[in-house]
Amino acid sequence: MDGVTLSIISLLILMVLLSLGVPIAFCFSGALLFMVTFGDISMKGMMMWGLQQILSPSLLCVPLFIYAGSLMSGSGIAKYLLDFVDVFVGRVKGGLGIVAIVTCGIMGAISGSAFTGLAATGSMLIPEMVKRGYPRSCATALITASSILGTLIPPSTPMIIFGWVTNTNVLACFLSTVGPGILTIIIFCAINMLICHNLDMKLLPPLSKQEKRHQIISKGWKALPAILMPLIILGGIYSGATTPTEAAAVATVYCFPVGFLIYKGLKPKNTFQITKDSAVSAGTIMVMIMCSMMLSQTYVRLQAPQAIMGSIFGITQNKFLILLLINALLLFVGMIVNDTTGIILVAPLLQPLATSIGIHPVHYAAIFGVNLGIGCLTPPYASLLYLGMRVGKVEFSDILPYVCLFLLGYLPVMLATTYWPALSLFLPRVFGYV
Repeated sequence: MDGVTLSIISLLILMVLLSLGVPIAFCFSGALLFMVTFGDISMKGMMMWGLQQILSPSLLCVPLFIYAGSLMSGSGIAKYLLDFVDVFVGRVKGGLGIVAIVTCGIMGAISGSAFTGLAATGSMLIPEMVKRGYPRSCATALITASSILGTLIPPSTPMIIFGWVTNTNVLACFLSTVGPGILTIIIFCAINMLICHNLDMKLLPPLSKQEKRHQIISKGWKALPAILMPLIILGGIYSGATTPTEAAAVATVYCFPVGFLIYKGLKPKNTFQITKDSAVSAGTIMVMIMCSMMLSQTYVRLQAPQAIMGSIFGITQNKFLILLLINALLLFVGMIVNDTTGIILVAPLLQPLATSIGIHPVHYAAIFGVNLGIGCLTPPYASLLYLGMRVGKVEFSDILPYVCLFLLGYLPVMLATTYWPALSLFLPRVFGYV
């Protein structure tokens, strides 16, 4: 069998294993085993290559950011962030929904994870939104959809992985999704206000100017340690004082005094459990990365990227249509695997195609981040959607109509990111990375 046929069969094996619920690392291993058995591929060579890749110092920031995000989530910072943002818009009809959306964005900047933001924000805010007049399914859908911001607002774990596998500047990848993230916040806030227009909302009593000023100061002071964390991380990175790995280490160390001494949400018992869970998550991710990188490398050795380019150019050479095909492929990939897995598997394969039609590498990063982020909400994978259903205690049939509404609002973000390069390249240009 030729390389293209082998690659197609291995991808089918991968999809079947994924659909059966086999752990992701074993799915990649099964597809890799097929390539080694029937192709001219050395397992020993792949193992040595994969180990060399996984020992990259730049990849160390992934488990560190996972640990830092879990520590900050466990410390209870979400409550203080919510209280602070609520001062400004909590007395406006639909204001609590805006608070939820903005808080999910801030949690994304703290944890770098959509799942951490959903778990920390949803469990606290959904009951409060229900008290103020939101249907439970609507409140759950709003927070679940807004948790996508965890992958768009830096530091973002998927963008770290993308920069690593495609040899693109990680800091530029961070900045590439900020514009789409801000646009997402604006659109989701508009959808929230549209939904609330016909709801009977319970608003908090208005505050006098003096009372509002006092609450801004008092609640802002309590939220300051949480707000400082993304400023410390991003300020250190973009000022050149720290690398992303060093910033992740600083963030981890910063979590301990904040969690133990200031917010007092961290205790020895839950800190041990958080450390254990983070170690398991980080280990799982690193093994998955190694296995998927080895499989991806076999495709490269069998010239699958060149075959993909030839096939697509055989259909069309129109840049607009090629970008549309890339979007469709990424949406499909996002429906069956998580964003990190999709990036590792597909980004190196499509990179030559993107380069051939003149797509800037940083713009390419934004396209991947925005398109694969939505996969966490689209079945059958939809891990973020399933977590949101558990946190909000709602059924799939109840949450689906509201989720579809937010997905429809996310579509302009995807199209703008794909066909308006300035949206993702503006900030990297300002900081001199483009």
